[in-house]
Amino acid sequence: MRLADGPHVECDIEIAAAPEKVWRLVSDITTSARYSPELREVEWLDGATAPAVGACFAGRNRNETLGEWRTVSRIVEMDEPRLFEWAVVYQDRRDGEPLALWTYRLEPVGDGAATRLRHGMRIGPARGPLHEFAEKHPDREEAIVDGRLALLRTGIEATLAGVKAEAEA
Repeated sequence: MRLADGPHVECDIEIAAAPEKVWRLVSDITTSARYSPELREVEWLDGATAPAVGACFAGRNRNETLGEWRTVSRIVEMDEPRLFEWAVVYQDRRDGEPLALWTYRLEPVGDGAATRLRHGMRIGPARGPLHEFAEKHPDREEAIVDGRLALLRTGIEATLAGVKAEAEA
């Protein structure tokens, strides 16, 4: 897959807890930081203290391949208890196109006592550091994208497992 294809990854898990309980976890920006191997900490920005469309938060990320970096995200859609979505954006262009779009989708299972939780992300459409790196190594773009998606998949799976364990506790 190439960056122009809008690379994405999504994983899902079934959780023995009602969507409302799972929603409280996934709409809390600190939950992902507790379980993700890459996202280390988050904080609300601009006086925000709770999730709302338009609210922004910062994240500090780290992995062995890419080092450490900071992100700014803007919540772009909330539909309790079904959808929580945020866009990673440039600090100085918070209303601009996303560098990446992250999503949690919740669906009731059976009688509603369980939840199918999908967590995923799509790279782009805005150009970001991954685009710049791939342009320096055009012959390796597909391997670069595949490697990044593999790291993201590992992080998403770890986050889903953590949410499941917490929701079922």
